[in-house]
Amino acid sequence: YSTALTKATEKAANFTMALKTPSGDISYDEAVNQRYAPGDVDKKAFNYFVLTGGRFIYAAGARLLILKFITSMSATKDVLALASTEVNLSNIAEGGCVTIKWRGKPVFIRSRTEAEIAEANSVDIGSLRDPQTDAERTVNPKWLITVGVCTHLGCVPLPNAGDYGGWFCPCHGSHYDVSGRIRKGPAPYNLEVPEYMFIDDDNVQIG
Repeated sequence: YSTALTKATEKAANFTMALKTPSGDISYDEAVNQRYAPGDVDKKAFNYFVLTGGRFIYAAGARLLILKFITSMSATKDVLALASTEVNLSNIAEGGCVTIKWRGKPVFIRSRTEAEIAEANSVDIGSLRDPQTDAERTVNPKWLITVGVCTHLGCVPLPNAGDYGGWFCPCHGSHYDVSGRIRKGPAPYNLEVPEYMFIDDDNVQIG
């Protein structure tokens, strides 16, 4: 123990002396350093271990970046919730029209009477600016569902108004019939029909 303590003391003294009186003569303690000759098998194994570890770290980092990118491209829960909406139809009176919001746009849901259905089907398709039959625009003839945006400049038409009893856009005078088809005015197209499906007799899913 005393011998080890003496050596430690000497090393500390030498270190202190070197700090106080720096010299250009530098010596290294080679006793604790293991050196390998060029091409030594042990050195190759060490290099292989370092390179393999580095490649693994790079691969893990690349995988993490790809996963983050894919996640950022996926729709959030809020977006998915806005992608579709479910509406209960039981509270809409016959002949009535309600407006809901879907994807930031108004959507008209109209409960049509037998007379309105008959009127929509009696129109000469050849006379229409944007020719569509009523059957092409409805899943169930009783219900007409359209996006409530005028196809002229994007205004919101008024329901149960205009020369054809459907919708009227007061901005520039576009008239739509009870099938949401443009009949008069500057609008070039019929009111858009969104994708929708009936869940049952009283509920519809839009989007």
